[in-house]
Amino acid sequence: MTSVSIRTVHDVTGLAAVADFFSDVWQTPRSTPPYPAEVLHSLVHAGGAVHAAYDGARLAGAAVAVFGPPADQEAYSLVAAADQGLGLDVKQAQRAWAVQRGARTMRWTFDPLVGRNARFNLVKLGAVGTQYLVDFYGPMSDGVNDGDESDRLAVTWELVAEPGRSYPASSPRPDETPGRDCAPTTHLAPDGGPLACRDLDERRVWCRVPDDIVRIRAAEPGLALAWRRAVREVFTKAFADGFTATGMSRDGWYTLTRSSEGTP
Repeated sequence: MTSVSIRTVHDVTGLAAVADFFSDVWQTPRSTPPYPAEVLHSLVHAGGAVHAAYDGARLAGAAVAVFGPPADQEAYSLVAAADQGLGLDVKQAQRAWAVQRGARTMRWTFDPLVGRNARFNLVKLGAVGTQYLVDFYGPMSDGVNDGDESDRLAVTWELVAEPGRSYPASSPRPDETPGRDCAPTTHLAPDGGPLACRDLDERRVWCRVPDDIVRIRAAEPGLALAWRRAVREVFTKAFADGFTATGMSRDGWYTLTRSSEGTP
């Protein structure tokens, strides 16, 4: 890479370039972007921010954030995408913008079947998955999600370090895999392997996702949907039992944890 810079975008030309970038990421025609330039312009005018990452003169990443309730404490990231290696820089720029304006947390959603995004959000950023949203957007017709149900995992990112935390806000969280191999399997995956297991003391649940759900969705949409519904069953039960998603291993296993206060 050449020199990388990240800045907020306010002008019409810059916002149109960001809209085109999102079209390319989500494989939609540039004439029908998932986030049109005029919508981005309105969000900026309303007090939100569009951050863009430039590798030299080339647009290589972008993110959009607004404030959510309560408006003086929480920011909401509507969308973020970046070339490999730039995602952390883009999120940290969002974080700095939000903290400067008084926010203490940021929320967003992502597809729980995309393991690399889960690892980035839960491990690298240290966010926590706090809510499982079934078919959140309804049917989607872009080139990435078409033909699937749009379940999303909502995460909360603590932007400011709290006293007594074992790691500062926005620092990497270690993998939480010890004990997984010894835990009883509770569900089987569509590929016939183990999908989920739960430890005997009811403190941790592990759930596996496929290596590349985007590839599976393009080649075998029926299999992709089977994965979606299998993972949904595990997550909705675990969240109902008081678990949150706190980790993702390199081999594609979520860790969901529950405090002692959440145990029956």
